[in-house]
Amino acid sequence: MRVKRDGRDVKVEVRADGAGLVSHSGAALIAETADRLGLTSALDRALAPLRERSSRHSPGRVIRDLAVMLADGGEALCDLAGVRDQQALFGPVASDSTAYRLIAAIAADPGALERISAARAEARSRAWRSGARPRLTVIDLDATLLIAHSDKDGAAGNFKGGFGFHPMLAYLDGSEEALAGLLRPGNAGANTAADQIAVLDAALQQLPKKVAAREAILVRADSAGATHEVMGFCRDGRLRFSVGFDLTEPVRTAILALCEDAWVPALTQVGEERDDGAWVAEITDAIDLTGWPDTSRVLVRRERPHPGAQLSFTDHDGHRFQAILTDQPDTDIAYLEARHRGHARVEDRIKAGKDTGMAKLPFRDFAMNAVWLEISLIAQDLIAQTKALALDGELARCEPKRLRYRLLHVAGRLAFHARQAVLHLDRDWPWARELAIAFARLQALPAPTR
Repeated sequence: MRVKRDGRDVKVEVRADGAGLVSHSGAALIAETADRLGLTSALDRALAPLRERSSRHSPGRVIRDLAVMLADGGEALCDLAGVRDQQALFGPVASDSTAYRLIAAIAADPGALERISAARAEARSRAWRSGARPRLTVIDLDATLLIAHSDKDGAAGNFKGGFGFHPMLAYLDGSEEALAGLLRPGNAGANTAADQIAVLDAALQQLPKKVAAREAILVRADSAGATHEVMGFCRDGRLRFSVGFDLTEPVRTAILALCEDAWVPALTQVGEERDDGAWVAEITDAIDLTGWPDTSRVLVRRERPHPGAQLSFTDHDGHRFQAILTDQPDTDIAYLEARHRGHARVEDRIKAGKDTGMAKLPFRDFAMNAVWLEISLIAQDLIAQTKALALDGELARCEPKRLRYRLLHVAGRLAFHARQAVLHLDRDWPWARELAIAFARLQALPAPTR
């Protein structure tokens, strides 16, 4: 092998004689976040009844290592070797068979997932107290399709002609935390109200009690969330909602009856007026909202399609229309419409989730895949909380793939001296200083009290 040095080709001799070298040293950030927030110890308490007598690996530590593996880019149980092979950095890591038996035991225990969720909520509360809390509490609901290439338990054909699973998910906008997920067969409906309510209820359980009980919470969804049952659940729980609304014939009639003065310019996500042909109006008084919560309102948006887009027969006068149902009392309808469009960010969260273990459910058993989905949610949480508590600027906004390249997959040399260890990073690596600062910030967090 040859490399360039000072403009000249230099032959490289490769030797397997290094000492104290660790790859993916930045992945220890994720493990440190789990430990500092008390997640590892909380999982230990939650899963204590499942610990094998002969095992030297506590269940909480096994789940933490699996979450670190997924955050680091692993996709299957065998990828746990990427953590296990770095014992100098991570300590003893369970074997694949030990991890498999734990997942099987969790799947067989009816209350285990609920206890894991409670442990996650405990850690989240500590993370928020440490500075990871978002400014607003906005829960985004959405479902996504996961492809299964084999006949796995519970997999089924979906509405797009594929085969696999159709989980329902809830993410927290602003902090990017993965609050809850429900694994479902591929033929499950996107607008199944019972599933949406179950996931929304589980998401609310993840919030600190004071936030869930006293503070304003907005629930957003696309038109699949516009069901009387879900809106009734939001009303009874004093949750604000903003969901897509079908363009029925009465809605279209009300839109076309609007005078030009009823339309106001739409806003961008930073609150500036759009200059590309988009407007917002309200048609609440022009349609019958019987059956929906009393404070419901319908806002509509019209816009000119981008160049090259194909108009459908339901479009009118070169405009495309959308409608939303909300009960937010704000008088600035352009702000409310722009706020609803922020729901599109959930697609980014789902994409990141699929890049963090969610895309490939590795087991044949449905219940075990449900456990794997929960571990993926833990990994997504840890990435989000690490960014919020330890990183700044562009690094705090990185998607998992870029974060791995810049920080998590960085190699280092671990040196021991006088009962102390020092992780030496390449001083010429562009993000070495940021990684060192991130470790220092996590270590400065108070240790969990139990």
